[in-house]
Amino acid sequence: MPRPFKEPKLVIASHNPGKVREIGDLLSPFGVEVVSAGDLGLPEPVEDGLTFIANAEIKARTAALASNLPALADDSGLAVDDLGGEPGIYSARWAGPAKDFGIAMKKAEQALENKNNRSAHFACALTLCWPDGHMESFEGHVQGTMVWPPRGDKGFGYDPTFMATGHHITFAEMDPAAKHAISHRAEAFRKLVDACFDPVS
Repeated sequence: MPRPFKEPKLVIASHNPGKVREIGDLLSPFGVEVVSAGDLGLPEPVEDGLTFIANAEIKARTAALASNLPALADDSGLAVDDLGGEPGIYSARWAGPAKDFGIAMKKAEQALENKNNRSAHFACALTLCWPDGHMESFEGHVQGTMVWPPRGDKGFGYDPTFMATGHHITFAEMDPAAKHAISHRAEAFRKLVDACFDPVS
């Protein structure tokens, strides 16, 4: 049985403001006070796992042990079919030391030149870790297509170049609430909530 979450405060184990904001929005119905790892000055661990779940577990465990609070970590990325699933777990690294996703999106587009298949998916792993080391992990996906040039300014990361299947605008052109309804993070979050959270009555 999954462990229910009963604590009043939760660390979001990320230094990415866009990701922190998105996860904070998803948590808002549950009456949980959230604080980011960046706000607490927690170190960023080396993410040397070979899967999204492994890296989410590294980040969640590090934040929970350092803060003595439960921590929720996300590891997510873009997997492009005709690039053999790249950038995958290296999605952030394609943006370089400055975390410039303009560079990352150009790199993906250059790699796709002369390729006919532009299908891709976003994947998200979420891990909830308590200070005693207990962890619960969940994964979500959303299928779509790579587009060029980038469009929209509402998202972050690769959002301006990703159009979800069945839609005609990119994630970065979508209203945040619409994106939350269909995203890879939303699917993983639904699984997490079903297993561990009760809505505030």
